[in-house]
Amino acid sequence: MKRRDLLLSPLVLVAATRPAPAQTFTARVEGVRLDVLVTDGGRPVPGLAATDFEVRDNGVAQQIDLVNIGDVPVSVVLALDLSHSVSGAKLAALRRAGASLLDALAPNDAAGLLSFNTAVVEETPLATDLAPTRRALAASESRGDTALIDATLAAMLIGDTDAGRTLVVIFSDGVDTCSFTTADTVIETARRVNGVVYAVRSRGSRPSGFQGRNTISRRLRIDDSDFLPDVASATGGRVVDVGDDGDPGPAFVQVLQEFRRRYVITYTPTGVDGGGWHRLDVRVARRGARVQARAGYYASRR
Repeated sequence: MKRRDLLLSPLVLVAATRPAPAQTFTARVEGVRLDVLVTDGGRPVPGLAATDFEVRDNGVAQQIDLVNIGDVPVSVVLALDLSHSVSGAKLAALRRAGASLLDALAPNDAAGLLSFNTAVVEETPLATDLAPTRRALAASESRGDTALIDATLAAMLIGDTDAGRTLVVIFSDGVDTCSFTTADTVIETARRVNGVVYAVRSRGSRPSGFQGRNTISRRLRIDDSDFLPDVASATGGRVVDVGDDGDPGPAFVQVLQEFRRRYVITYTPTGVDGGGWHRLDVRVARRGARVQARAGYYASRR
C-alpha cells in the first residue's frame, strides 16, 4: 500500500494551523460517550456500574444511560518517532514494541501506522487486516529531525472516527525540532476530537540543549515534557516514561491493556445549553479512587 505524506502540501499546512470545528468531539449533542479510567493505587478498578458514577455537564448532574467495559472494538493509531536518534538497538526495540502491541489486538480491532521524522507519513491506514502494518513496521528506518507536534495532530485526525473506540499511541525520544504547527493548535484540537492519547517517552538520546536546524522549528520549539502531557490530559489519557533508552515494549502493551479496562459511559445531555464548550466532571463513589476522563467537549449550536 502506498504511503501518504501528511502535513507537507500548502493546503494541508493551512488546515493544520487553523482551529478545526469539523473535528468536534461528540458533535451529536443528543448522545455523549466518554472513555473513563478509574484506578486505585495505580491499578484499574473493575466491576463498577452506572450507579457508581456521577457525571456533571457544565455543572448539571446527568443521568447515565450505559456503562460498559472491554466489549467495544478498539482502533489503534501508532505514531512512531523515526528521527535519526532512534537507530540501532533503539529502532529494533521500537519495532518489537509495535509488533507486541499488534499481537495483543483482538480479531475485530484495527490498527494503523504513522511515522514521523522531518516528515509525517501515514504508512498504513486504520484496518483490521494487520499484515500491511506489520510489514511497514518491520521496514521502518530512522533519519532526520523530529516533527512531534505535526505528527500528534495528524495521528489524532486519523483516529477521529465514530466507529468503535480510538487509542492513539505516540512514541518519542525527545523534543520537537521541525514542526510547522503550533502546540496550542494541537492541544485545542485534542479537546475537539474523539480518541484517547497515550504518549510513551524515552529520554536518552538528546541533550537538554538540543536545537533543531529549521528556523521555523526553533521559533515554535517546545519541550515534550509540557506538550505531550497537555495533549494526553485533554483527551483523558496519560504519559508513560520508560527512562533513558528504555524498552517501550512493556509500556505499549500496558497502555493497550489499560485502555481496554476503561469504562465507556454514555448519557444524553439534560438541562444544559446545546452549543459551545461543555465542561465535564466525572466522579466515582469509591474512597481513594482516581478518575481520568477528558475535561469536556464542544457541541454545535442548534
